[in-house]
Amino acid sequence: MNSYLEASARERLRALCDAGSVREMLPPAARVISPHLAQLNAPVSFDDGVIVAQALLGGAPVFVAAQEGGFMGGAVGEVHGAKLVGLLRRAVRERPTAVLLLLDTGGVRLHEANAGLIAVSEVMRALLDARAAGIPVIALVGGSNGAFGGMGIVARCANAIIMSEEGRLAMSGPEVIETASGVEEYDARDRALVWRTCGGKHRYLLGDCQAIVPDEVSAFRLAAQQAIAACASAPVELTLAALEQEQQMLDERIERFGAMRDPLEIWRALGIADAAGLPVLEIDAFIDSAAAHRLGAN
Repeated sequence: MNSYLEASARERLRALCDAGSVREMLPPAARVISPHLAQLNAPVSFDDGVIVAQALLGGAPVFVAAQEGGFMGGAVGEVHGAKLVGLLRRAVRERPTAVLLLLDTGGVRLHEANAGLIAVSEVMRALLDARAAGIPVIALVGGSNGAFGGMGIVARCANAIIMSEEGRLAMSGPEVIETASGVEEYDARDRALVWRTCGGKHRYLLGDCQAIVPDEVSAFRLAAQQAIAACASAPVELTLAALEQEQQMLDERIERFGAMRDPLEIWRALGIADAAGLPVLEIDAFIDSAAAHRLGAN
């Protein structure tokens, strides 16, 4: 199987890394499960919906976490988050070439509420600690659940994000926005609108992800290797100046596009003549047509 979208978390992990190199930490046999779900008569998973492992990528040692979107939508609970934190903290001690986060998640489990929210905050802190230690963290987003909620923020804390067209990235999911603000504000059933708003192509054009690839595990593998190499050749330090520069970029984006109701308007404002034709373009053709117009391209 080469489709990243259709693969399970373990299939993605094993296909992405060098053959035979994956060594799971806390595998299902360890039966480390959430202490909360059974009390609610909710199903449990013996790996709590996330695989953490060490492996090789192109011969270089990496740590990898892969969320299983098929278990509770990849949502984060106490144990799920603790496994991510443990992986990132171990990375600081053992210093792999990079940490890869294969995100496929709707955010925090409502079943675990505050425990899940605290877990996500701890993941963010551990991720930034890894980056401060000089270990790049690369987020891959191409699963059916995308990367939403707190894990959407975690993704934006990474050194680089790699997405497919099918991937989605945002703080709040479409159904959440519709529930809070009404269908007139955001129709979650309008799939074309949803992908125009938070899909890989839009995120690439806004500069929110550094690479967009076809829905192929091999393409994600190559892009991950390239992102790691780019981080090694031009490391980005976590400084106040860099944070202020990022905030200025966001302020300018709101000032420029804040009044626009549809991403098509944004694409036209970026100078893309055939904005309406972008959603149907294959990735290579899309990059050729739109890459020069994306924010931060010049």
